[in-house]
Amino acid sequence: MTRSQAAGAAVSTVDGVLRRSARRTPARVAVRYGPRAWTYQELDDAVSRAAGALRGLGLAPGDRVGAYAHNSDAYLIGFLACARAGLVHVPVNQNLTGDDLAYIVHQSGSALVLADPDLAGRLPDGVRTLPLRDADDSLLARLATAAPYDGEQPGADDLVQLLYTSGTTALPKGARMTHRALVHEYVSAIHALDLKETDRPVHSLPLYHSAQMHVFLLPYLAVGAMNTVLDAPDAARIFDLVEAGEADSLFAPPTVWIGLSQHPDFATRDLGGLRKAYYGASIMPVPVLERLRERLPALAFYNCFGQSEIGPLATVLGPDEHEGRMDSCGRPVLFVEAKVVDDDGKDVPDGTPGEVVYRSPQLCDGYWDKPEESELAFRDGWFRSGDLAVRDSEGYFTVVDRVKDVINSGGVLVASRQVEDALYTHPAVAETAVIGLPDERWIEAVTAVVVRSGDVTEDELVAHAREKLAHFKAPKRVVFVDELPRNASGKILKRELRDRFAG
Repeated sequence: MTRSQAAGAAVSTVDGVLRRSARRTPARVAVRYGPRAWTYQELDDAVSRAAGALRGLGLAPGDRVGAYAHNSDAYLIGFLACARAGLVHVPVNQNLTGDDLAYIVHQSGSALVLADPDLAGRLPDGVRTLPLRDADDSLLARLATAAPYDGEQPGADDLVQLLYTSGTTALPKGARMTHRALVHEYVSAIHALDLKETDRPVHSLPLYHSAQMHVFLLPYLAVGAMNTVLDAPDAARIFDLVEAGEADSLFAPPTVWIGLSQHPDFATRDLGGLRKAYYGASIMPVPVLERLRERLPALAFYNCFGQSEIGPLATVLGPDEHEGRMDSCGRPVLFVEAKVVDDDGKDVPDGTPGEVVYRSPQLCDGYWDKPEESELAFRDGWFRSGDLAVRDSEGYFTVVDRVKDVINSGGVLVASRQVEDALYTHPAVAETAVIGLPDERWIEAVTAVVVRSGDVTEDELVAHAREKLAHFKAPKRVVFVDELPRNASGKILKRELRDRFAG
């Protein structure tokens, strides 16, 4: 990357990413969703008209606009329209209801919520809403009559989105993302993930989540690729697209890759056209990755790691870096500096576990209306990630655990990931999450919550783990469940498991 290219990222805006692609390749298809297809010029025009429609509702620069909807082309247009109009987009998990939903809408101070009609009834009373699609007065329908927005343009340091953390350990916090931060992250993603205009990516994870939107869809729009948006990661639909030559790139969290690999058609469909496989959002069990690589040896795997506060891409392990380090999350991307520190914030030697901290123009500038949390997160110019990791002498990071998920068993710290990897080597384990539960003797008892794919008993799994691990790391207890609770990005909600089984 040249100095001028890096400087360009610093002065760009999110909606400007699309505008440049539309000028460069106006007639190329940008996005397909269901029966609709938008060229880059058509998409850019739609964004300008949607921005005009939103400002015509009396919204002013800096107003927050919630988005509570399923995947669609309209969802993308709504986000980019907010960016162009100087509004602050607030994506909301479409699975939230009740108090959880009300908390984000009210805490963000959203003046309007763009909502799919089937979800709007869940919103708190008194919240102003606008249908995103599938209604005569929806944002998508208003494009036919709305005038293009030609008002004041946002600046690089203006807020463009509040990215709420997943809330797996505490109440969600809205990371304040500027145009400058996200555009830097797009450049990092393009560089680290080898995104090309000739790629044919499928976007099937929720667009409300930062990984699908900001690591893949927006960077792919920046390079001018043809993007297919699906409602959900439907295995049969994805297989169809690959066989038809209409898809060659896919991002999915480990839980989805596990589901795809266990699908009855996975072993028989012609998936040779799939060239790039991206995974992230949670730790990929090494045994699962080995099975996927055995089935599709020519497929290039990329491990993407980060968190909402950094846009969210922080490190990448490329396809030529997996051999011998498949449990690593790679090295920092272009605009990210990372190191490992102790509790006092001092650097620790390579090979020593500690907390990962970041310094980067991709970072949020704090949390929305939470000054104390913002101050705690940023210390001496570094952002405290909450991830426990080890850095090796070549600069590769390996995540050991979330700091809050490390188990104190009899005064000895046990990383839940190591126990999970051991359990995944048993053929009857479909999924597992290892947590610590209160125990009078052990302080916290190592407990495995397991979804079975075959017949196996608690004693058999404990014995299997003891063959792989020191006995103090093996589970003291195994609980069998039908499914693990997770958010829409695929992260397992260990807090919920601890609450459920602590009694």
